[in-house]
Amino acid sequence: MPVTDRIDDADVVGDSGDDATAPEGDALPVNELFESLQGEGTLAGTPSVFVRTSGCNLRCWYCDSYHTSWEPTHAWMALEDVLAEVESFDANHVVLTGGEPLVHDASERLLERLADRGYHTTVETNGTIAPDAPMDLASISPKLANSVPTAKRDPKGDGEWAERHDDRRVDLDALCALVESYDSQLKFVVSEAEDVAEVNALVERVRDATTATVSDADVLLMPEGATRDRLAETRERVADLALEHGYRYTPRLHVDLWNDAPET
Repeated sequence: MPVTDRIDDADVVGDSGDDATAPEGDALPVNELFESLQGEGTLAGTPSVFVRTSGCNLRCWYCDSYHTSWEPTHAWMALEDVLAEVESFDANHVVLTGGEPLVHDASERLLERLADRGYHTTVETNGTIAPDAPMDLASISPKLANSVPTAKRDPKGDGEWAERHDDRRVDLDALCALVESYDSQLKFVVSEAEDVAEVNALVERVRDATTATVSDADVLLMPEGATRDRLAETRERVADLALEHGYRYTPRLHVDLWNDAPET
């Protein structure tokens, strides 16, 4: 779907003074709505309908959805219109993604209505928000220190978000609530060997803080890279790290197939 609106300097769309532009009733700021193959995680390769919302409470420097976070763009859609578009496709798996889709209360209502219609749902989340809504798979991607937008890495070049992002990027209570409440996978973006030490430490923190079982098979290492060229630099290294530590490796199938094209 075309992007028809632009939000400047928004932390969280719909929670940063932009509510006046939203329609009355349940609605979401939708950046993209399309059918493709799930590219990541345990369901990679599954035909899926993607509902990508704008707005995020973090700012990863390597974000592959720049226009949902750093410069959010979207069209406001009533939930009934979102559901109608979803139902126009053949896939029965819906991926709610962003940005961070759980910053929007209406995402919970969308998940409830999708469940009522029998859809299998995955929510792609950074793990800092625990919702009260049905989902079949919580695809949790806690952000490592390698995600911090330092002045050197910040796409805008000023590092303004570095401290805020670093303070927010891990919420242990939310992580534990997610793994206790849903079938889940912990999917970490990795580029270097030292990243895995942080993965190991965070996984142990979650295991110590929850009664849920978090097995090594629930932990996925994903190579950093939003383009084929960048993935070529990180893919083999991350695969070797997954073998070394007994974790799963997840591809970025959509990047391998379509590079960084939109709606993939």
